[in-house]
Amino acid sequence: MPPPKKDFYKVLGVSENSAGTEIKQAYRRLAKKYHPDRNPGDPGITDQFKSVGEAYGVLSDPKKRKQYDEMRRLPNVGMSDNGFGFGSSRISLDDFGAFGGLGDIFNSIFEQADVRKSSRNRMEPRRGQDIQYRLEISFQIAIKGGKISIKVPMTEDCGSCLGLETQKGRKRQRCTECRGTGDIIFNQGPFAKIRHCPGCFGRGVIPNSNCSLCKGHGILRKERRLHIRVPKGIDSGSKLRISGKGERGITGGDPGNLIITFKVKPDEVFHRKNLDIYMTEKINIRQAMFGAGLLLKTIHGKNVRLNIPEGTQSGTKFKMGGRGLESDGRVGDYYVEVNVEIPKKLSEEERQYVEKVADASEMDS
Repeated sequence: MPPPKKDFYKVLGVSENSAGTEIKQAYRRLAKKYHPDRNPGDPGITDQFKSVGEAYGVLSDPKKRKQYDEMRRLPNVGMSDNGFGFGSSRISLDDFGAFGGLGDIFNSIFEQADVRKSSRNRMEPRRGQDIQYRLEISFQIAIKGGKISIKVPMTEDCGSCLGLETQKGRKRQRCTECRGTGDIIFNQGPFAKIRHCPGCFGRGVIPNSNCSLCKGHGILRKERRLHIRVPKGIDSGSKLRISGKGERGITGGDPGNLIITFKVKPDEVFHRKNLDIYMTEKINIRQAMFGAGLLLKTIHGKNVRLNIPEGTQSGTKFKMGGRGLESDGRVGDYYVEVNVEIPKKLSEEERQYVEKVADASEMDS
């Protein structure tokens, strides 16, 4: 059998078109009739007296009465003996006390439905946050790749209370502020608003006695040591995503990811531009004048020979193709810039020789 309907007009015995004076007269008559002092020993009289007061509280206020009339016309909203029905939910008249008696009934019905939905969503598993981590590595590690060890600061469940926030061996209790829903309702102008309960931070429960280790937070800030493999050819600004190594999930949710952003330290010998490697090599005057074969070590540690032709000028760049970095099937080049060192002091014999060469060069020009 369906639940009996409660209609405020029927409670007071008036029609929907009754004027305010008629409603007031009906209320006074019924209030006297059902007053507990006039009906001692009747266990049900208090509920009847309360129903009359509730009905009058709505119908005597033009704004509340208008909202109530609009609500009655909704197809999915009915009035039961203990409140209003919204779909499959029931909203007690007592619930309206949290935001000013029976005010804002029409808006509050929808807000109450949102509270239930918010509470359900709050308890659903949520993925943990990603951790952003900046890592500075050497030029050689960036070029060759390799394994390194890092310490990542992150939050973990307290080892003493296991994240329950309360002293070991004690259970958490329902929050008295929100009655365990995790949300509270408050008035803002003519509307009822919802926010997470500040007493329990939206969780619906509070510690019975704060854990002495984490001070009731349930989590501790720690450093976790991780071993990661740096991919070969990493450059400054490159990112590496490590799945499942971020912050822990909420209520059983998956952990977040660890996202590492690399910064490569400058090298004393080499520098790079995309896949190309650059270096500078010093040569003396004799090598510049008569040419020479230079033995160089590449970024990969291999020895290569670079032939310097006669008359090489300072600042000349030589290209060795295919000896740079590799990435996605592409290979960079290896550039060597030579700088001719001018001796600060010359012997008399060296001076005479250089002068003869200079004179001959001027005659040729």
